[in-house]
Amino acid sequence: MDIRLVAEGPWRFRIGQTGAMRVPGVVLAPRELLPDEPGDQALQQVANVATLRGIVRASYAMPDIHWGYGFPIGGVAATDVAHGGVISPGGVGFDISCGVRLLTAHVDRTALLPKLPALMDRLDGLIPRGLGRGGLWHLTGRAQLDEILRGGARYAVEQGHGVPRDLERCEDGGAVGDADVTRVGERALERGAGQVGSLGSANHFLEIQAVDVVYDETCAWAFGLRPGLVCVMIHCGSRGLGHQICSDHVRAMDTVMRRYGIDVPDPQLACAPVDSPEGRAYLGAMAAAANYARANRQLLADAARSVFLEATGEGLDLLYDVSHNLAKLERHSADGTARPLLCVHRKGATRALSPGHPDLPDALRPFGQPVFVPGTMGTASYVMTGSTGNRAFDSCCHGAGRVWSRHRAHREMSARQLRRELVDAGVAVRPASWRSVTEEAPEAYKDVDAVVRASEHNDLGRLVARLVPLGVLKG
Repeated sequence: MDIRLVAEGPWRFRIGQTGAMRVPGVVLAPRELLPDEPGDQALQQVANVATLRGIVRASYAMPDIHWGYGFPIGGVAATDVAHGGVISPGGVGFDISCGVRLLTAHVDRTALLPKLPALMDRLDGLIPRGLGRGGLWHLTGRAQLDEILRGGARYAVEQGHGVPRDLERCEDGGAVGDADVTRVGERALERGAGQVGSLGSANHFLEIQAVDVVYDETCAWAFGLRPGLVCVMIHCGSRGLGHQICSDHVRAMDTVMRRYGIDVPDPQLACAPVDSPEGRAYLGAMAAAANYARANRQLLADAARSVFLEATGEGLDLLYDVSHNLAKLERHSADGTARPLLCVHRKGATRALSPGHPDLPDALRPFGQPVFVPGTMGTASYVMTGSTGNRAFDSCCHGAGRVWSRHRAHREMSARQLRRELVDAGVAVRPASWRSVTEEAPEAYKDVDAVVRASEHNDLGRLVARLVPLGVLKG
């Protein structure tokens, strides 16, 4: 497919409709943030997604766009359920409901710094991370795993891992309601049984941060943020369970596409109508994985709370928890007065509800939904909030976005060099392995400052605060 990229001003590009594309592609990024790694197919993936049956408005790419499986990471697409719209596991990704939660501490940076080494050492010994590895929650058996898949963070809190207020500050109240455990395969259940309460590997982390800059004082105050305040950011997902669910349902959809008369330009875009047995099966399994991910982050947050209480005598309050790998059934205006039911795929993209949205908790509703944009080890992260006028189905970026492949990062960066950089930046890092963590070096990612600027210019969200790292726990 021929990619025709046309600038629509300094902050966005359009991919014109060609071939089987049903809608244009819209890349919400300036030229310097476009993928330029040799062989990167992310822009081609934007065009491929535009061919999906039932897609409406456009195939969107966030400013942190990079090459993914089927969809680009940073890809957003909505399909009209009533008009044969499809759901594609590639539009969610392998780490279903991977997301970020941010907790605020009752302590300032200055007071914490003398205690930081001991706090990091305690977290280092407590939090399971890396490939495989165990979890904090030792389940009593399959029945308890089923409860987690149905109840998510709600079940975790019921079992004493958190407080009721946590659920008010969690997307979907801590659990997706339409989880169907019967649609989760045996191998997925086996992989998930021992990993509840674990970070995993790659770009997942638990990071101690401090508020460096406040851009919107009113919103920051409502979010509980002020300059110098210490925060804890947790980034992880559904571990091996979600990965297996994605693999299983890609295979299932690949076998039935011809029956539904569906043709896709890339087999990684295997899909089925949302309102089909296969589509409903994936929705049920995906929801179960989402609940697993929420429970996972809840366990990690509860462990961080106990360590903070032990080290500082102070607790942690959950600001918000939101996923960035999920498909949701939502009602949006489709360029007219009607509000059809749409299946909104967000892969490496965060839901960003606007101020006044009824799905937000009362305390946050006037200000919009918190959006968290992690940087990389040694660089800043950002808190944003949903804005009005968001054409990308209330979606925002989810991070800095890779510019180097993991192989290139290993070639370009040594563990010794990375360690020196982080020490010079004043960041205490506790990795599971220094060799594996080199692939997450700051140089391997886009400039997160540029990513959030592009997001604000494209009305994806508004800046609230900038956070800087103090200590990082990596898988």
